[in-house]
Amino acid sequence: MNSHLNSPPLEGWQAQPDGVVLMRKTKTYQSLPYNPALRDKAKALRKAGILHEALLWLELKSDKLNGLDFDRQKIIGNYIVDFYCAEKAVVIEVDGSSHDSKQLEDAQRDEYLRSLELTVIRLLAKDVLQNLEGVVAFLKNHPALSGTPPKEGNKLQAIECNDVDAAIGYPSRGEK
Repeated sequence: MNSHLNSPPLEGWQAQPDGVVLMRKTKTYQSLPYNPALRDKAKALRKAGILHEALLWLELKSDKLNGLDFDRQKIIGNYIVDFYCAEKAVVIEVDGSSHDSKQLEDAQRDEYLRSLELTVIRLLAKDVLQNLEGVVAFLKNHPALSGTPPKEGNKLQAIECNDVDAAIGYPSRGEK
């Protein structure tokens, strides 16, 4: 047996159940900036099991959403994003209450990600917890995740949480 079959897959490569390692569907996977100093933190975040992220991950993993491949806690530059789809160049962030006081930091982060030609979709943790089915339906029908790849004319700006709320039937942050 070849020892390289038991090695962990390289960045951008995906191990199959039989141990065969295949290249991912996109060439853009490895072209993003990467800070290796964040590797341990990203791994710890994956293991932390934050409920809203874990619930959404169950709906995104294994090509369940429109047949797309997502990564969880992906390092992009000096940031760790919640979910990343290389094929569609989309970042999904799920904002809990800790983000209420981080609007400036979130805006700077979104600006950086958009400078890399990534679409950022922001969801509220309460929506994932209270209406997961609606959130999944919103994502399945989102133009960035269902249309043509971004380089082919489907560029979008960051989607604000209030837009997601309205799309899945929840009042905006300012309404009760």
